Amino acid sequence: MWSISIYRGDSPFSLAPVNAGPVLTKDSVTDVPAAFVADPFMLRHDNSFFMFFEVMNAERRCGEIALATSDDALSWTYKQIVLSEPFHLSYPYVFEWQDDFYMVPETIYAGTISLYKADEFPTRWSCAAKLMPGQFADPTLFRHADRWWMFACPTPYQHDTLHLFFASELTDPWSEHPRSPIIRNDQRRARPAGRILEFDNKLFRFAQDCIPQYGSSVRTFEILELTPTTYTEVEIGHGPVLKATGNGWNAAGMHHIDTQQVNGRWLACVDGTQ
Repeated sequence: MWSISIYRGDSPFSLAPVNAGPVLTKDSVTDVPAAFVADPFMLRHDNSFFMFFEVMNAERRCGEIALATSDDALSWTYKQIVLSEPFHLSYPYVFEWQDDFYMVPETIYAGTISLYKADEFPTRWSCAAKLMPGQFADPTLFRHADRWWMFACPTPYQHDTLHLFFASELTDPWSEHPRSPIIRNDQRRARPAGRILEFDNKLFRFAQDCIPQYGSSVRTFEILELTPTTYTEVEIGHGPVLKATGNGWNAAGMHHIDTQQVNGRWLACVDGTQ
């Protein structure tokens, strides 16, 4: 039973819960029967905050993408389902680019990684392009050094492999990096766990640690080198940025984080399971 909470701190790597419990649960969802909520991503626009996340529709047994809003990023109001397809959706990676809003959700059962564009932000979305064929978990895009880059996990049930792709423009053909897969046979750091963080002129990748089970904790890796021919990363030494607490709403695990700086402090939307 996954739920969503807000963490806060003076560093993106040292965060603590703002509230004793989650800010969004399955009971927050009002328009479909929900089994759980998870995978939150957050954007700030026109002095308001918008959170997109997976709702597991208990009737369809299929993930859909929902929206909640906030004035302060601390208290959230559930709005509605904003994207539903015949296939499962999760991990709604949302971002703004050249004054438009885009989303790349996980679409494993569609057999492709798809790019959605907001026809009317934040409630109306349509598929703008199919970026790449294949069954990939948690595709994670970012812009760096005048290129687009994307991490994605091609083993969505083993959680042990990570591929890397790049493209000149968002809808250009994507090429697999010559070092890809950049991680093999490692359930402790292969599967993406949220947005790439640019902080202190450095890039950081959050990864799920799926030992001893899926979604146990989240670890942080600094990307030391990223070019069309090279890739290196190293784990930073603070230990898991999120982990199971053994008690309450996140007793059994945490597997997702999306951070941003607000008024000089760091806020993150996270999820956890009992």
